[in-house]
Amino acid sequence: MASLRGIQQPELSKKLFKIIKSENHAIGAFESASRERISIASQLSDWGEATGDESISDLSDKIGVLLSEIGEQEDVYAQNLEDYRGVLKQIRNTEGSVQPSRDHKAKISDEIQKLKYKEPQSTKLVQLEQELVRAEAQTRQKLKEAYDIHSAAVIERAEKQTLLARHMRRLLLLLDDTPVVPGDVRPPFEHAAQARQILIDAEEDLREWQPSLEPVPSSAVGMGTNLMPPSVTEGTVTADPSVAGDETVSQPAQAQSPEKRDVTGTTIVQPEGSAEYPRQ
Repeated sequence: MASLRGIQQPELSKKLFKIIKSENHAIGAFESASRERISIASQLSDWGEATGDESISDLSDKIGVLLSEIGEQEDVYAQNLEDYRGVLKQIRNTEGSVQPSRDHKAKISDEIQKLKYKEPQSTKLVQLEQELVRAEAQTRQKLKEAYDIHSAAVIERAEKQTLLARHMRRLLLLLDDTPVVPGDVRPPFEHAAQARQILIDAEEDLREWQPSLEPVPSSAVGMGTNLMPPSVTEGTVTADPSVAGDETVSQPAQAQSPEKRDVTGTTIVQPEGSAEYPRQ
C-alpha cells in the first residue's frame, strides 16, 4: 500500500480525498500534454526545415512557435488547477474535523435548546452553535472559492489557446498551395515579413489579455470568528480566564486560501525559473 491517507476518515472526507487524488492524476496529464505539445512543435519546425521548401520551412517554424505557446498554456492551466486542488484540501480538512458534530446534529440542536432555556449565558452554548455553523459555512465558502479558481482557469486556457489558434490560421493563409506543373518553378515565398508580424501580434495579444469574468462574491467575508454571523457572536462573554477581556470565544485562525497567481502577461517566450508545485 503506497499511502495510508484516506483511511479512518469520515465518509464525506473520504469522498473528497478521492476527488483530490483524481485531480492529481488529471493535473499530471495536463502537464504531460504540455511537454508533448512543445516537443511536437519542435519536431514540426525541424521537418519543415528539412523539406527544403522556403515557404514550408518558414511557416512551419512559426506555426511551431504558436503550438509551443499553446503547450505552455496547458502547463499554466495545470498550475492553476493545483491552486483549486489546494482549496479542496481545505474543505476535506474541515469536513474531517467537524464531521462528528454533523453526525450528532439533531442531538446537539436539542442540547442547544435546553441550554438556551436553562443557561442562556453558558459558553458551551456558543461552542455548540459554532459546531453547527462552521462546517456548512466554511464548506460553502471554500467550494465557491475552489470552483471560482477552476472555472477561471478553464476560461483563461480556452481564450488564450483560441487566440493563438486564430493567429495560426492567419499563417496558413500565407501558404500558396496552387498546383505547379512539372517543369515550372514555384514563385519564391514573399510573405516572410507578414509571418513575422503575425507572431508579433500573437505575442502582443497574449500580453494584453485580461480576464473578463463575472465575480463570485462570498457572503462569509462579513462573518465573525469561526464564520459565525456577527449577530450570534456579539455580546457573548466568555468565562475562560485565559482570554479575560475578550468578548468572544477565541478560536484558531482560519486556514488561508492559497494565493491565486496572476495569470496575465504571458508571452511567446517561455518564462525562466517557472515555479514547481509538489503534489500530495
